[in-house]
Amino acid sequence: MFRVFRTLGLALGLLGGGLAAQGPEFAQQYAQRLGGALDELKREVASLESDAKATGNTREGAVDRLRTNPDTLVARRGEAARYDIERLERLSAQQQALANAASPLGRLAAVIRDPDVPLARATYRDYDPALPTTTDGIVAGLLGFLAAWGGWRVLSDVGRRVVRRRPRTAVTTA
Repeated sequence: MFRVFRTLGLALGLLGGGLAAQGPEFAQQYAQRLGGALDELKREVASLESDAKATGNTREGAVDRLRTNPDTLVARRGEAARYDIERLERLSAQQQALANAASPLGRLAAVIRDPDVPLARATYRDYDPALPTTTDGIVAGLLGFLAAWGGWRVLSDVGRRVVRRRPRTAVTTA
């Protein structure tokens, strides 16, 4: 019976390691999607800046003119432009944080700390599981293995002690 518990513990450890290794892989796929989103936002903001400059305005002045326009459509486009500029700044800061993450699992921590929710949802929707061979993936997999295997060992040891402490009832023969 002990072999079954040991084998089950090893299997749970491997499963935990495989699942934990998905964190750095998700962060890597998120970073790729982040780069694409930044490229598109930079293009949008550059277009706005070009139009503003061509009409003798600053970027901020152009956004304010759009937002205060009495035409609802134009005002909504001004709000969208303001949101794009703010999001560009947030995503640029996050990309910098991902680039500066030096410790194992640092990129995953940077994503968890301040994710862009629409971007994280899109990444999750298109996520392809993989076992990364990077240091982050190996460390995460090892930690996941140790957590799952160690958790199983603790639970099975506690369970065995509980079973052993039960008083056995004596069978009396009459």
